[in-house]
Amino acid sequence: MEGDALLQLNTVASSEDCERAVGMPDLHPGPGIPIGAAFAFRSTIHPRLVGSDAGCGALVVALGKVKLTSNLERRIRAEFEQAPIPGHDSQAICREVWKHGPKALAGFDISDTTTYLGETLSEDELMPSGDLPSALYGAALGTIGGGNHFAEIGKVKTVVDKVAAEAMGLRQNSLVLLCHSGSRGLGKALSDKWGHRELKQEDAEEYLSELAGAIRFAKANRVLLASRLLRALGVSRPSKITCAFDAVHNDVCHEECGNGALWVHRKGCAKAYSGQLAAVLGSRGTPSWIMRGKGNYDGLRSVAHGAGRKMQRSEARAKLRERYKRKQLHQSANGALVICDDKSLLYEEHPDAYKAIEPVISSLELSGLAERVVSIEPVITVKK
Repeated sequence: MEGDALLQLNTVASSEDCERAVGMPDLHPGPGIPIGAAFAFRSTIHPRLVGSDAGCGALVVALGKVKLTSNLERRIRAEFEQAPIPGHDSQAICREVWKHGPKALAGFDISDTTTYLGETLSEDELMPSGDLPSALYGAALGTIGGGNHFAEIGKVKTVVDKVAAEAMGLRQNSLVLLCHSGSRGLGKALSDKWGHRELKQEDAEEYLSELAGAIRFAKANRVLLASRLLRALGVSRPSKITCAFDAVHNDVCHEECGNGALWVHRKGCAKAYSGQLAAVLGSRGTPSWIMRGKGNYDGLRSVAHGAGRKMQRSEARAKLRERYKRKQLHQSANGALVICDDKSLLYEEHPDAYKAIEPVISSLELSGLAERVVSIEPVITVKK
């Protein structure tokens, strides 16, 4: 782990109200705070520890008997070149998902699979959403965003927990969608408004209500991304979906921590309650893992969200331009295709810019935070 990341972790852990600080094995430096960490506070809430992409997370959609077609790349390109929600008022959808989350999508008759996913993922324990900063953010719904966000079709490579995999309908080579995105500009608006403040529990209701809206928006956004991939695959029937779950990476929750309730802030990590599923994301050229949480209070019942960067973006651009030609960047070492029109992003998000995923997964298991279920090998990754 980089010294800067450990220093940032220690700085937050030294805060007067901090009860526990947990650095995940993918810990890396962020803008003043570490990414890949969970912090528990007795009575204060720190919006800066949630960051500028509140509600960012990963949606996993497991598919039954669905086959890859020879024209899939062309279909995906066509899908992501058109409007995200054609024929619908994105501002009206924005207002509703801000208040009600993915289940609100059922009221817009987008597709049967969208309705099914929205209703399947509708349960949440969030407080009512506060005021929407601006309905103009509706234009971002169904879009991926920059940075490490992506929409991906993968296939099951390794099955470790056969019972858990069977319960999800996952078998060797079955297809899985991974959608990693967040609240887009809404998260940035919340960060600009609240990021410099330290809130006492009794003064935090307004922030928490706006955070709830951003999380609901982000979850709905991931459902819409999955719907776009399903259209490209030609999947129109919900019966083809065997399992779906969503794991949020950036949030704060009042949670039981073994000896009382604390405010648990997660920045770049997800909940890992006992039996809870989470996706630990690899880079676009390495597998992601579906893991099952073990409810370990020492680790604040959390799990890493991915491999973690080993190069800053500017460093990756400078070093990898010398190592790879642009035409080499659209296919990973394992043969997976990458659809991306942003040359800089292709270098910034190259697998070489990330740490290896296997030591992260092994560390999570050795620490008793989570256990492996299946690995997902990328087939086509979209970064637009």
